Amino acid sequence: MLFSTLRFGGGFVSLLSLFVLMTACAEEEPPAAAPAPAQGKEDYEYVNWGHYLGDPGVSHHSLLDQISTENVGQLEVAWSYSTGDGSDEGRSQIQCNPLIIDGILYGTSAQLRAFALDAETGEEIWTFDLFEGEYSFYGWGVNRGLAFWTDGQEKRILYTVGYYLFALDATTGTLIPEFGSDGRVDLRRDLDIKGHFWQALSDIFGNFPNIKRRDIKRLFIDDRFVIATSPGVIYEDLFILGSRVTETKGAAPGHIRAFNVRTGEIEWIFHTIPQPGEFGYETWPEDAWETAGGANSWAGMSIDTSRGVVYIPTGSATFDYYGGDRRGENLFANSLIALDAATGERVWHFQTVHHDLWDRDLPAPPNLLTLEREGKKVEAVAQITKTGFVFVFDRDTGEPLFPVEETPVPPSRLKGEEAWPSQPIPVRPPPFARQRFEESDITRRTPEAYEYVKSRWEQLEKGQLFIPPSVEGTIVFPGIDGGGEWGGAAVDTSGVLYVNASEMPFIMKAIPNFQGQGEEVMAVKGKLLYNTYCITCHGEDLKGTASFSSPGLIGVQEKLEKEEIKTIITEGRGAMPYFQNLSDSEVEDVVAYISNPDQAPTQASLEEGEKAAADPSMMPYTVTGYNRFYDQDGFPAITPPWGTLTALDLNEGTIRWKIPLGHHPGLPPAQGEPSGCENYGGPIVTTGNVLFIAATMDEKMRAFDKRDGSLLWETELPAAGYATPATYAINGKQYVVIACGGGKLDTRSGDTYISFALPDSLQ
Repeated sequence: MLFSTLRFGGGFVSLLSLFVLMTACAEEEPPAAAPAPAQGKEDYEYVNWGHYLGDPGVSHHSLLDQISTENVGQLEVAWSYSTGDGSDEGRSQIQCNPLIIDGILYGTSAQLRAFALDAETGEEIWTFDLFEGEYSFYGWGVNRGLAFWTDGQEKRILYTVGYYLFALDATTGTLIPEFGSDGRVDLRRDLDIKGHFWQALSDIFGNFPNIKRRDIKRLFIDDRFVIATSPGVIYEDLFILGSRVTETKGAAPGHIRAFNVRTGEIEWIFHTIPQPGEFGYETWPEDAWETAGGANSWAGMSIDTSRGVVYIPTGSATFDYYGGDRRGENLFANSLIALDAATGERVWHFQTVHHDLWDRDLPAPPNLLTLEREGKKVEAVAQITKTGFVFVFDRDTGEPLFPVEETPVPPSRLKGEEAWPSQPIPVRPPPFARQRFEESDITRRTPEAYEYVKSRWEQLEKGQLFIPPSVEGTIVFPGIDGGGEWGGAAVDTSGVLYVNASEMPFIMKAIPNFQGQGEEVMAVKGKLLYNTYCITCHGEDLKGTASFSSPGLIGVQEKLEKEEIKTIITEGRGAMPYFQNLSDSEVEDVVAYISNPDQAPTQASLEEGEKAAADPSMMPYTVTGYNRFYDQDGFPAITPPWGTLTALDLNEGTIRWKIPLGHHPGLPPAQGEPSGCENYGGPIVTTGNVLFIAATMDEKMRAFDKRDGSLLWETELPAAGYATPATYAINGKQYVVIACGGGKLDTRSGDTYISFALPDSLQ
């Protein structure tokens, strides 16, 4: 097909002759392979888990009560299903909260295959494999769930793998050919990025006559990292979706888009980085929309279908830890945004962090619930945060239901940075995680551990939330990963919210990328590029970090061929994003540095130094990475609990109960209260008064009495369940299923889904 116009930023540019050239040069993407149709199923009596995290309002709640506080201790394995594609070498994970609809379970595997199972037996019905059996854990991230759409006759599954959105026939697992291009939509297209378009066009003519296909594709497809790891929401015939982008300088913007479920066409787009004339434009530097990135909704969203309003949490603007080039509050980063689901128009918003410098993304979809205030029912929306706060709003107006105070916070001492002078702090409910690392919180695990931690603690900036990054080092507590995380919170019909949290301090240290001027400007080549794109995950010392299961890079040249390293940089691997925006020479420089950092050039000529210092894509500061604050033996630097589970009454804004969650596997078995441990994945609650959660690094699944937090049942899993469970019923029998993917926090990887139920004698 030959186009004569290209839309960007509301304008049109005639490009007929250029597109003729593109049509001649560009190659068509091969369609993904489709599995053969599977046999149909008989009808069953059932209760569904029909939406990501339970329902459109993301309650994590089920009305089922067959499994109760009295009998949950007798749960046994009903079935297990191995996807067969876990990888300890690749640190694969499964973070999927599956759907169960009409007796069929829809999930995703460690290598991101979609599949359907008989939810009563675990028998496989169909599998969709984008990669056709090849090792696929390259640059595609993870998948946390799927969406289901039906018009009463046709049934579709929508799910994302990397930068593709797929539409599958829910009965057969085959692609819907009329959706997008042969069943898929490229999420890197149509982001309304004026600056990117002109840069791509300039590069094409700058390379003429040696035009590369990659240069031409950039007019259609943004070469920056744009994927989706959490599912969107369905509203009528729309699929509303956010994205994950990189957290470095030069990231893509996180605009929200609504796709037509039938065709894959974009029906509306909401600019999270406002463009001229849009609300919030003045909270950024002039024309920042052309180059600024982030402000993306990677965690998912919730929707009130009766009101026609979608509630969208967003993350920080990039670079996450230095904002000298994005002065201002930076709407709509770090905000809960209510949009008209049919049109994408803003209804209201609330920004939870102004000018974020700490990676304080809103980490989970908000919960819709009904509260009682002064004897009246109030429809509310509650948003958990990484800092341990819960913000509670009127669902219609966005007015906070508890007071929120703008509290003064410290200024930044980094050159060029202008930290926002205050941050919003809710008066109630109390935070569900500790927020200050006092001397009394220093570990007492051993006298040696205490002395080691105290000597480091004394040298760091500390004392309150929202202390900006510093060259001396700043304690971030709760850590960069929370507090609350992507597993989210559960709510029940009484207005109680249940949320798990990690209580782990991080250390953030700013590193100047440029020292001096002219010939003294350092780190212009590979080291500067490494600091810009790699250091936050792989660390200042190239030893890696546990937050993203990022491997160390010391000795990488002995394990991988040079070309393989270059491929990983440009195409990604596992949770690592791809960096297709780097030139061939820049990739060479990065490879040279990580292969031999001691001998790689760290000082350039005067001309190169001045050029690098003036390059807007090069930051004056970077940070040392996602560094947990451990003692000398690798245990958390604070006193336990290191992970918690909390019940908060949002009617009153009070804590009902709080308990340690899990036990650190490196410690002896608990004699009394467990230590708690870091955790990923959330809880679910049922009308049977049972709360189910896995999430912990000790590789267990547990059931608690939701009324008082007492432990009722626990069982070993084949790998850690870093996912949120689901519960459903078939033929009058209730099941609870969890994906056991492991892979985070240096735990083993797995590839198993396990479903639990009561023995038949108790039905």
